[in-house]
Amino acid sequence: MPIYSYKCHECGETFDILIIKNSEEPKCPKCGCTKVEKQLTAPANIKMGSLNQKGLTCCGRTERCDTPPCSNGSCKRD
Repeated sequence: MPIYSYKCHECGETFDILIIKNSEEPKCPKCGCTKVEKQLTAPANIKMGSLNQKGLTCCGRTERCDTPPCSNGSCKRD
């Protein structure tokens, strides 16, 4: 279900709304006006896979850490 950003023509409020059905008409949560304009927004960047790139430590360095900042005290380079 998509989330869209809108701007109200009456009060200028910008808000996000989850559209469940195509027939739903969005309205401003501040003033209740239905004269709203859909705003252009960038999609979220979704990265699949491991957070740690191969060859990097948990803190992003290319060389092994003397004292890693990991919570368990081990470097996740390998």
